[in-house]
Amino acid sequence: MATREALREFQARLAGRLQSAHTTNVAAWLAVEAGAGRYLFPLGQAGEIFPWTAPTPVPYTQPWYLGVANLRGGLWGVAQLSAFMGDPAARTQAVSEAAREQTRLVAFNEVLEVNCALVVDRLVGLRGLEAFASSQAPDESAPPWMGATYTTAEGENWQELNLQVLASRPEFLSIGA
Repeated sequence: MATREALREFQARLAGRLQSAHTTNVAAWLAVEAGAGRYLFPLGQAGEIFPWTAPTPVPYTQPWYLGVANLRGGLWGVAQLSAFMGDPAARTQAVSEAAREQTRLVAFNEVLEVNCALVVDRLVGLRGLEAFASSQAPDESAPPWMGATYTTAEGENWQELNLQVLASRPEFLSIGA
């Protein structure tokens, strides 16, 4: 019970910080972990954050497309970010009981006009440029939705994902297997 209360307090603080970041431009990204990857979602492109909701599977779709879920009365496609990004250790089956406490669905911002949510294993918080010691532009061979890679002073790499570009790419929109 204490864990749930702490999680609710964390979510309330994060929601407050997200709101203030939108108005003061303090932070630039929502930092998340998915599989072995650390990702940065631009705040203007990330939408609402939902607790884990098991999607209803859709037959004949890509392995990273987990199905559809009812989120606040709307039908949303659910994609597992780590599997889409090619993480070989990605769990494309149901999220385990132990992992459900931290697993979240991060919806695309409604201005992108894509009813899709990405499964992330853990919300890390908000990040701004001051959190990073260096950055590196993406390789020429990188997919167009890959932004710069930012490195912390401790040596952790964080990959920026341009959700607006991702939401318009056939690789992401073509869910059929």
